[in-house]
Amino acid sequence: MRKIILGAAIAAALSLHIGLATADETRETLDGTPSAGAMAFDLILVRPVGLVATVLGAGLFVLQLPLSMIQGEPPSAPAKKLVVEPAQFTFSRPLGVME
Repeated sequence: MRKIILGAAIAAALSLHIGLATADETRETLDGTPSAGAMAFDLILVRPVGLVATVLGAGLFVLQLPLSMIQGEPPSAPAKKLVVEPAQFTFSRPLGVME
């Protein structure tokens, strides 16, 4: 029974690896625009993860804000890294473009 489970896990891992390699090769169409698969992957998986990262970053920013004020440091650098960059990645870039 363990051999069957191990074999199935190895087969699944190999097929996932092949699928990812194929997705990387067909990321853009001939005219340079993202493929439909890349757009769907971005819409279904990457954008929600970016939204969660933005919300968590905002929460962490609020938690560290009193420490920054006590130390006398401007909160602009943590705000940029924790809130602005994830928000720009989530909302500002074209659909399917991961750069």
